[in-house]
Order: sequence, then structure tokens, then C-alpha cells
Amino acid sequence: MSAKRVSSYSAQRISARVAALGKQISRMYQGRRLDVVVTMDRGFVVAADLLRNVASPMVCHFVREQVRDVQQGNHARREVLFGSRPDLKGRDVLVLDAVMDTGITQEFLLRRLAESQPRSLRLAVLLDKMSGRHVDLEPDYFVFQTASNLEWVGYGLSDAAGKRRNERNLSAGSKKPVGRKPRNLASHSKKRKH
Repeated sequence: MSAKRVSSYSAQRISARVAALGKQISRMYQGRRLDVVVTMDRGFVVAADLLRNVASPMVCHFVREQVRDVQQGNHARREVLFGSRPDLKGRDVLVLDAVMDTGITQEFLLRRLAESQPRSLRLAVLLDKMSGRHVDLEPDYFVFQTASNLEWVGYGLSDAAGKRRNERNLSAGSKKPVGRKPRNLASHSKKRKH
């Protein structure tokens, strides 16, 4: 990340937006039980604040992603793996993640969770980087929308050294340009129950 900060959200602004989003989600579920799937390691701070603002009985499930690049012949392919998934058959499910950029990871997780045949399956994110999308997927709820060329730290998001998660504000700087590894991206479609 460059040393120059180009954007930020104060703790007060984050808190107000998270509270408003909690009320919106509460209206959607109208007191029904909600199963929340929280992605670790980045989503824990927004999850804690958001879920305290949702007026529905809930059960929380935590998943950790493992992303690795696999070389197959002359093609590099990215694999996304998650640990065991909960049984969500007939449940209202809300997936909660911190940042949605390409959408590949979230799309993969949603497809895996949909195999359990939930009653509904929705996605909420802290930061929606709309212009970076590689799949046909948009979050149902977001706290803020932001440019894809920004790297954010604070409020649960760390810098490259793994620090600054505990900062109350969100601060961003421009990404340093790096060469991208080639990917073999299969076509994805938005297949979620609402």
C-alpha cells in the first residue's frame, strides 16, 4: 500500500451505517431464525457489530477460506477451499464477509452452502469493490461501496504485515501495481434462493 492515504471512514460513520444495515436485515427476516455464516479471518469485527444490531434469533457458523494457486500443465488455476459446512437445510442463511472484490471466493462459498438447500441464501459484506467483479454476483447488503484499486486497513482488515486490524477507523491507500497471475475462470452465474 502506498504511504499516502486517499480515503477513510470514521468509527462513527461505520457504526451508524452498520446499525442501519442491521435494521434493514431485521426487517427482511421479521423475527425468523437466522443462520449466519461468518468468514474468518477478516469478517469477525463487522460480524460482531452487525449481528448485535439484528433483531432475530440467530445461530453463528464460522468458516475459514484457504486459497491456493494450482498449476495444471500450462494453466494456473485458483482453488478455494472451506472447512466443513453446516447443515442449513430449510434455514434462512446470511453469509457475512468483509470485502467483495472479484466475487470468486464468495460465489464458490454460496454454491457450496446452496447444496444444503437453505430456505434463503443472502450475502452481506463490509466493502463492496464493484468494479473488480469477475463473476455475476452482487451482495444483497453492503456497508460501503468502494473502488477496487484501494487497499483498506482497520476495522478487522490488516495491512500486509498482519497489523492494524484493531484500528477503529477504515483507511485506504492505492494498491501497488503488481503482475497478475493467469487464471482459468469458468463462467459463473447467480444461483441463489431469495
